[in-house]
Amino acid sequence: MSSYLFVISLCVVIIISFIFNIIAKKTNIPSVLMLIFLGMGLRQLLNYFGMEPEYFNTLEVLGIVGLIMIVLEAALDLQLSREKWPIIWKSFLIALFSLVASSLLIAWLIQFFVQNIGFLPALVYAIPFSIMSSAIIIPSVSNLGKYKREFMIYESTFSDILGIMFFYFLIENFNLDGAGTVALVLSGNIVLTMVLAVVLSYLLLLVIQNIKSQARFFLFLSVLVLLYAVAKLFHLSSLLIILMFGLLLGNYKILLFGRLKKWLKPDAIDGLFENFKVVTIETSFLVRTFFFVVFGISLSLNTLVHPDIWLFSGSLILILYLIRVILFMAIDRKDIIPQIFLAPRGLISILLFYAIPSEFTVAEFESGTLLLVIMASSLIMAGALIYDKNRGDVAAESNTIVK
Repeated sequence: MSSYLFVISLCVVIIISFIFNIIAKKTNIPSVLMLIFLGMGLRQLLNYFGMEPEYFNTLEVLGIVGLIMIVLEAALDLQLSREKWPIIWKSFLIALFSLVASSLLIAWLIQFFVQNIGFLPALVYAIPFSIMSSAIIIPSVSNLGKYKREFMIYESTFSDILGIMFFYFLIENFNLDGAGTVALVLSGNIVLTMVLAVVLSYLLLLVIQNIKSQARFFLFLSVLVLLYAVAKLFHLSSLLIILMFGLLLGNYKILLFGRLKKWLKPDAIDGLFENFKVVTIETSFLVRTFFFVVFGISLSLNTLVHPDIWLFSGSLILILYLIRVILFMAIDRKDIIPQIFLAPRGLISILLFYAIPSEFTVAEFESGTLLLVIMASSLIMAGALIYDKNRGDVAAESNTIVK
């Protein structure tokens, strides 16, 4: 393929992705599904012309950048305040308990379906399936009521952050002997990273508020990615650095006090927050677009012909939604429709699934399961949102008639 054709292809994919977003808002069908199907169609087209692109390295790089952007975008969306405390603690508990319960039960399910797999590898495989996708949920819940919309944004954000941290803590410390040693190392890791994250984030804010250059936003995105990569090399919980920077940028008036707050310039930081959020959203859009298209290109449909995959995927979906029903009834206790059905899997699940180290890899575990779970959970969410919209329209019409 010539360079011009390649550039044309990239531009066409971006335009199509933008159209998919418009369709998604009008139909509640997640744009992620449309992007994956676009990638699958492109694969058939490439096969027809006898072309076999190298997509794995591209998928891995897009996944790393996408992971950073998702956590940063999620952190910027977490506006902390006393009024939102009930939503924050309820959504956090549901995200935490759902992650833990889903991971344990799915790990048991994997052991039941896959022969000769230990509990730890099964748990590593289970975590990607236990994480909700804020990348799908946040743009999909704009038509919900304020409480439900904010609840889902917080829950999906917490699910992303907790799930990613749980996954990397597990795979980076599995060689340690004894639960006490693991707990000690993890605690030290978290404390050290938190201290570094707070200090580095504050220093970044001090520096960035005094830079007037038009290119400062991508400069600091580059600095954040650099800090993430360096911290990763030292086996630190590097996502905490990204999380802390986003939280501090959006909530510095609450999280800082005394001279720490005085040294910051409110007008500069507030303007920086708005511009940084726009840049983050735009960059995340690009990364998600190419990630899901490349994922679709990389998929092999041959794995879907096995009946066991459909049975396993169905059992997995059942576990996920049963846990959500129980947790929402126990913790939120309000109108839980459609929230219990809003649990799509997406970019994080794909990224972590392909990030499973070779020592945990099980040849018998088919990647087709991941595709089925993503498609099923996205379709369930779409159906729930359409039902909720129709229910709202009927209620509004009834009120009009009564009046």
